[in-house]
Amino acid sequence: MSVSDGDGQSGKRGASICRIIVTEDDDAVRERFVRLIADWDGGELVAESATLSDTLAAIRESEIDLLITDLNLPDGNGIEAIKALGVIQPHAEAMVISVLADDRTVLDSIEAGASGYLLKDADPVDLVEAINDLMAGRSPISSRIARVLVKRLAERSERAAEDTDAPKMTPREMDILWGIAKGFTSDELAASLGISRQTVPVHIRNIYRKLQVSNRSEAVFEATRQGIIRL
Repeated sequence: MSVSDGDGQSGKRGASICRIIVTEDDDAVRERFVRLIADWDGGELVAESATLSDTLAAIRESEIDLLITDLNLPDGNGIEAIKALGVIQPHAEAMVISVLADDRTVLDSIEAGASGYLLKDADPVDLVEAINDLMAGRSPISSRIARVLVKRLAERSERAAEDTDAPKMTPREMDILWGIAKGFTSDELAASLGISRQTVPVHIRNIYRKLQVSNRSEAVFEATRQGIIRL
């Protein structure tokens, strides 16, 4: 594991800087991601790692805003890092960049807390654009991954067709849910509701858990289907 000592970062300090851990066991791919972050004014590399154990150590030692992780690692699976991040730093986001696209892996990653899922073998990943989208409250997802999620949503809707017991939302969760339905970003939600930027993802995760969904589009669809909100 390599941890940034802050050299060369003085010109990049500021409230909008995204603090990032990159986990990737392919040296060439990892180095490319690291260079992109180093050249981007909006990002700061906190640590780079090729193993699950080093990633877990970095999550425990350094406060971050985003974990970018592969899944197949020499000593485990990146999903474990995503789960640990959700426990240790629940305000932080996670994004998967992997070659794996099977239904089970995708769903396990999203359910563990990944807010984005990009495929290495799809179009070249515009890493900075994906990070900006994710930190703005959107979910960067490759088209093949989106199809997996749509399929899952359809299957769950069929199973729940006769279930009329809608989950109970707190007033704040309802505020967040309406904001999601209107397309507000996390920053816009925080500003309009007078809460911290770090609090918004926590409320969103609670909404996802109650609705048993994995992203914003599913949340709006499911909340509308159950009559929690009416568009």
